[in-house]
Amino acid sequence: MRARARVPRRPRARGTRRPSGFTLIEVLLTLVIMAGIMVTITQILNAARASRDTIHNIQEQQLAGPTILQQIENDLRALVIYDRDPRLALRIQNRVIAGFEADSIDFVCSTDGLLPYRDNAADSFRRADLNEVGYHLRARPDSDDFLELYRREDFGVDDKPFAGGEFAFLHDRVKAFEIRVYKEEGVDAEPLESWGGEGEEEYVGLPKWIEIELTLELAPRLVREQLVETHSTVTYRRVFSFPAGLALAQELGVVPVIPRIKKPTTNTPDSAPPPTGEPPPEDPKPPLKGDR
Repeated sequence: MRARARVPRRPRARGTRRPSGFTLIEVLLTLVIMAGIMVTITQILNAARASRDTIHNIQEQQLAGPTILQQIENDLRALVIYDRDPRLALRIQNRVIAGFEADSIDFVCSTDGLLPYRDNAADSFRRADLNEVGYHLRARPDSDDFLELYRREDFGVDDKPFAGGEFAFLHDRVKAFEIRVYKEEGVDAEPLESWGGEGEEEYVGLPKWIEIELTLELAPRLVREQLVETHSTVTYRRVFSFPAGLALAQELGVVPVIPRIKKPTTNTPDSAPPPTGEPPPEDPKPPLKGDR
């Protein structure tokens, strides 16, 4: 047999390594880890976006209606009837616009003016301590499905407290605004649809309490950054009883009168002492029978 010749191996130089790379398993494991991280980040972003949409929807639902009713109540608490004609103290009208309840209310209150006023463009803006205030609705110009609610404010008080002034926008998705007036207290009291006004003689002055209902349709909800129409409505209700002090002032009918000051006069009684340095007057004696 022929012996195979052995080739001697070349010695490896020190400091040199064998070239290496990532195995398939290592690459797959890295991709799985990165995919898990991306999924977690996506879930966090979706949760944050859903929370933002929920906050937006809650603000629309819970803040708009109560804020409007609270403003109406604040104005009613400042209602002024001092030196006012009972027919012009409070006016509530039953109105219907485009098939929706659109009642109105007007009165004079001592709430500081919310709308600045000036007579001329060169004058500075002013605010009155007494204002004519009202709440009115009109049909929405761009939609027949909603009404717009406005707050009327007229600077100062004139002989027509239920007319004039400027209007401040409050809401544009109103479905109903209804006011019920009660002349008597108790659960069996019958509601009235109107109150006060120049032509009214029976239901004037201040009622016992009123009930206000405001129905709003919620704005389109944000769902995944898109507006979705839900057509859901929310009705807010507020009951307001007029303070007893206003009712007492109405019964007394206090009217301001400018006092008349008379010119001071000196009335000296007979028994008053004489001025210093003069003798006291002698008492007159009655005549005797023989004296003529």
